[in-house]
Amino acid sequence: MCLVHGRPRLYSPYQTIACMATIRPFCALRPTPETVKAVASVPYDVVSVEEARALAEGNPLSFLHVVLPEIDLPPDTVENAQEVFQQGWTNLSDYRFSDSSVHDPVPALYIYRLASPDHAMRGVFGCVTVSEYEDGTIRRHEKTRPYKVEGRLQHIVRQRTHAEPVMLTYRNHAAVAEEVARAQQEDPLFDFEAEDGVRHTVWRLQRTEALVTAFAEVPYLYIADGHHRCSAAAQAYDIMKVRGSDMFPAVLFPAEEMVILPYNRVISFAGDAKEAIIRKTGVTLGPPSTQTVPTRKGEVCVYVSGQWHTIQLPPTQRAGVASGLDVARLHEFVLEPAFRLMSPRSDSRIGYVGGNRSTDELEARVDRMKDGAAFSMYPTSMEELLEVSDAGELMPPKSTWFEPKLRSGLLVHMFDTIIE
Repeated sequence: MCLVHGRPRLYSPYQTIACMATIRPFCALRPTPETVKAVASVPYDVVSVEEARALAEGNPLSFLHVVLPEIDLPPDTVENAQEVFQQGWTNLSDYRFSDSSVHDPVPALYIYRLASPDHAMRGVFGCVTVSEYEDGTIRRHEKTRPYKVEGRLQHIVRQRTHAEPVMLTYRNHAAVAEEVARAQQEDPLFDFEAEDGVRHTVWRLQRTEALVTAFAEVPYLYIADGHHRCSAAAQAYDIMKVRGSDMFPAVLFPAEEMVILPYNRVISFAGDAKEAIIRKTGVTLGPPSTQTVPTRKGEVCVYVSGQWHTIQLPPTQRAGVASGLDVARLHEFVLEPAFRLMSPRSDSRIGYVGGNRSTDELEARVDRMKDGAAFSMYPTSMEELLEVSDAGELMPPKSTWFEPKLRSGLLVHMFDTIIE
């Protein structure tokens, strides 16, 4: 842990004492090459229980049975009920002791490449430490919701496993890039194409010293996706203090290879939403248009009363780096004055739609409500994410949507276990 005067460092943009990142090899529980495509699943937090149940139907190997075990229980099962955590433990145990999985006896790091038709990114899959999450070497930008953390926490404690990795990023580092490229010269452990057209390739790296040393020159890691899993892992360690629970799995991607899609907003409103925007905000609603996607920062496309319009967001009047984000300025200049939407984390009138879905869905949601409006956003940039994190600030909820998504079940970190 990085300490300042003997106490855990609270990071700030003016901190002059630098910490360096630690990445650790681990013994992964993984599918066999023959079963990997059946096992690999979408992460727990990108689908509803109903969607997960449909995806896993007819596939008992899908890792959704472990990360969303509600799909194997009655539809009226209460969220975070004890039977959910028990079912998850049962499903993991069945998989662990089946012929479909292998528990690697030797610690390793892994290279994980995701390639969609128009983008590829390569990350290092290993474990990072709870201490570096707590001291700010692993920097965050999002506030967590207690009930979501509690659910992941109970799964970790019951299963004695970190079932899914978090997605981290770092400012590009030449020595890390060299080691990643070198590892890809070997034959892969896994190589398959998922049903969404994304190709997933994994290489196992048992000689890990050079990559560990290279990461020791990286001053900070940044959470891209997985704030709730990070928080749950830290709390699990505080509760359990058992071997291996002081670290949790992550895939670390260089910032230059990552792509952020917009996270769009839909607002339900009992009234004339178009009139509210025109009369109660300081922005000008442009004439009806066929444009549905913004072309630059500060521009927002608005679907209201059956038509698309554009608006230009003024510069923020509020302090802080995060206040300059488009999603924050939308709240400042439109959602708060027009709709009195003051609590974006808890107000049930706001819905969020990831940028992997077309603007047709925004139109459909508003048309079904007959009132309200949809806002098609320009994406937050990677540099904005890094700057907010370095400032020790928090982004508004649902500010980033990363694509392509990691697959769950490829490499699982079990702790407090003995390899026979």
